[in-house]
Amino acid sequence: MARVTVEDCVTRVPNRFELVLFAAHRARGMSAGEEILVDRNNDKNPVVALREIADTRLKPSDVREELIESLQKGADTDDLEEMDLPALGAPAPTARDVFGAPSSVSALDTAANQAANQATNQVANQVANQASAGQNDSMGDMSEDDILAALNVMGGEGDSEKDSDSD
Repeated sequence: MARVTVEDCVTRVPNRFELVLFAAHRARGMSAGEEILVDRNNDKNPVVALREIADTRLKPSDVREELIESLQKGADTDDLEEMDLPALGAPAPTARDVFGAPSSVSALDTAANQAANQATNQVANQVANQASAGQNDSMGDMSEDDILAALNVMGGEGDSEKDSDSD
């Protein structure tokens, strides 16, 4: 009996998926106590909901609106009016304003680059001081990283690891 009802409903709601959504929503409403618009005839709520749609007792547009309203989880517009929102056109607060932190990743990159440059400058100065003191084997006590850092500073190449990672 339900198959005939589905075939009758397809003329009113051509999309079968939408028909199932409407009938399920209406059946849930009946379970919650909404009034039944056709004779039950000992049928279950989904079948009764399909009969209501087929008998034109329910308008698909009304069921669609009720379904959409039941699925919406947005905030009420009254709540939005009460919130303290910045005026349109006002500059948005930066991360520094909100958190007291640098406002972008580029600021963090700059700080990291400055720290790396300071470290490499210190190594270069140590190498230069040892060379000026007349120590011929000044690089023998340095690690490979220290030597590379000193070469980068002296050559002005910047961060060679960054260049090799981007390939």
